[in-house]
Amino acid sequence: MKTFFGNGSGSKAGKIIAMDRFDSGRSLSPIRQAEAYWTALLTGDGVPKRSQIDPRGLENILEYTFILERIAPGLARFRLAGSHLSKIAGLEVRGMPVTAFFEPSARQHVTDALESVFADPAIGEFDLVSKGKLGRVRMEARMILLPLRSDLGVVSRVLGVLVADGVIGATPRRFVVSGSRIRSLTNLHDRPSQHVVEETGMAEEAAEFDRPTGHLRLVFSRDE
Repeated sequence: MKTFFGNGSGSKAGKIIAMDRFDSGRSLSPIRQAEAYWTALLTGDGVPKRSQIDPRGLENILEYTFILERIAPGLARFRLAGSHLSKIAGLEVRGMPVTAFFEPSARQHVTDALESVFADPAIGEFDLVSKGKLGRVRMEARMILLPLRSDLGVVSRVLGVLVADGVIGATPRRFVVSGSRIRSLTNLHDRPSQHVVEETGMAEEAAEFDRPTGHLRLVFSRDE
């Protein structure tokens, strides 16, 4: 039996959650695995706490997983991120805003959706496209944003997964949003978004970061 583990404070502390009730182990995509794990931590108190997220429960998908911290309305930065995201960006992404993964034309769309995830709270799910250019082919990706509470009870964290399908090629990769939906936890009716028109080129230079020297592992800390 495949299990996910909950730990930290809260009523779910130490609980072993059997994943058999969702699907059979590895057949779940990283997106669905993360959502199933997050859903299993839901209680009558609502959104799970950041401290309940145990990396052992996500060990099969850590390379695709990230934690965001809300630092202003519609703005969040990576606190932790798996190696798949660093490969897409071509650099270490910790400390970067999540909008750095998107073309300028898509950033307002992402900002609005991100604020809904925090404020409603809600689940955000996105279909993404990175245009083909010299040295790289068109690439599609999926992303999910799952709200989390801080230890103070404020919804200011996100458990997320980003999975790109295909050869990454030349980096950095940036995406536009080809489709998205927001699923409110108090109103489960989907609100489909309008498609974003792609633009060519990049409006800003990427900030310089030291490239990772080896394979990146996602390590969860308790400094929040």
